[in-house]
Amino acid sequence: MNCIIIEDEKIAASRLKELIKRYDEEIEILGVIQTVQESVAWFEKRISLDLIFMDIQLADGLSFEIFEKTIVEAPVIFTTAYDEYALKAFKVNSIDYLLKPIDFEELCKAIEKYKTNIKALQNSSHVFDAVLKQLTNEYKEKFVVKVGEHIRVIMAENIQFFSAIEKSTFLQTDSERDYPINYTLEQLEELLDPKKFFRISRKYIIAFNAIKDIISFSNSRLQIKTKNNKVDDLIVSRERVKIFKSWLEN
Repeated sequence: MNCIIIEDEKIAASRLKELIKRYDEEIEILGVIQTVQESVAWFEKRISLDLIFMDIQLADGLSFEIFEKTIVEAPVIFTTAYDEYALKAFKVNSIDYLLKPIDFEELCKAIEKYKTNIKALQNSSHVFDAVLKQLTNEYKEKFVVKVGEHIRVIMAENIQFFSAIEKSTFLQTDSERDYPINYTLEQLEELLDPKKFFRISRKYIIAFNAIKDIISFSNSRLQIKTKNNKVDDLIVSRERVKIFKSWLEN
């Protein structure tokens, strides 16, 4: 297992390395990083990594800034002298939150928790989103998608609609690009801001800002034309028309 330590206090970093090796000599510690800036540069290298031990207060700012500046894919065990950031830790890849001075038994439990849940953590990032929404009432503002060998972040404000095709879900951007995502429409309904997105049918969730025109359609339904005007089956189902009209007014 490969890991890194992000910690600006040398004594604390040395102590953590000792505890990790005490837990398992086979764990490879690839490095100790002291600042937000150095961390961002390290993650940009895309080095294969299994686990991160991360202090919150670093020499040049809070480690949460790292997640705003680059993509961090590995799970994180936070280590800090303060408990005031526990809730914010749910916004990122946190699997545990340990208070300094780090207790060896608590560290062991955290690593075991990582081992037990790693498969679920890799395949179910929406679990973190659901926890975050329940705790903070904040809605999902961005999606991470893979484009070939590249990773791209799509902001919710740049999404026209979400679609369900067979067993897959896609988002379409303002530039008319489709990207597969690991969410169902049911999960998206819970995570998206209901003032900005509306599920018009079993197949689609539409963004308010994407609507260019609304046309009366057969069987008391409505047809939506988006800004790019190239999708013909954005139809508000008959049973949702009344709710849709109320949504437009709010």
